Amino acid sequence: MPELFGHTRAHVGTRHALITPDNHVNSSVPGITGATTVVLVSPAMGARVVQTQITFQQGGSAHVAASDLQTFGFVMGGGALASVGDERARLGDGGFFYCPAGSDWSLTSPKKGTQVTLFQKKYVPLPGEEAPRAILGDQKDVAGTPFLGDPAANLQVLLPDIPAFDMAVNIFAYKPGGHLPFVEIHLMEHGLVMLSGEGVYRLEDSWYPVRAGDAIWMGPYCPQWFVAMGKVPARYLYYKDVNRAPL
Repeated sequence: MPELFGHTRAHVGTRHALITPDNHVNSSVPGITGATTVVLVSPAMGARVVQTQITFQQGGSAHVAASDLQTFGFVMGGGALASVGDERARLGDGGFFYCPAGSDWSLTSPKKGTQVTLFQKKYVPLPGEEAPRAILGDQKDVAGTPFLGDPAANLQVLLPDIPAFDMAVNIFAYKPGGHLPFVEIHLMEHGLVMLSGEGVYRLEDSWYPVRAGDAIWMGPYCPQWFVAMGKVPARYLYYKDVNRAPL
């Protein structure tokens, strides 16, 4: 239900943003048909990454031509046939794909209501490193590890942690009461979507209650901290830029 009297949990600032499902406004994006598409994070707000949420109707599809952009897609619910270049696989809930720059990708034959989160950025080549290849996978096949040895915070690394990749996408899962061990401040920016549960996110000097469906952008050097609250685990999917020198 829309919140009354102009109240919203959302905030958009110069170094961080929180956008809730109640704030969504659909955009028309070339190549995506039969779907509602919401651009949640983009350079228009100061970000260097684009985060988009697609919700497919019956018969919808996405066909995106090759460019200098790389794309990571994660199925938040439902399922679709994913094609990246010559690679093809049926992805269900928790399935993901990585499309390197210079390749085209598509999502077809989606179940009605299938929801996909995309992270996109221009690829920065690294001399001496072969460019990344296409990946089609499933989060259930990715082993998690306790973050810094804390069993209440589990980290799944979905993309290879090698120098060729200049983007990382991970899933953080917290038991109720689990939290980041300290307030992080770093060069990397984040795009993030809450997959399940709820908690409180500190962004700079503000504390935001967050829950499943919320999207967050954190710019470089934005102080950040999270604690899971409620009676069920909290999980979020997040992007960060990696493996490139700042100059």
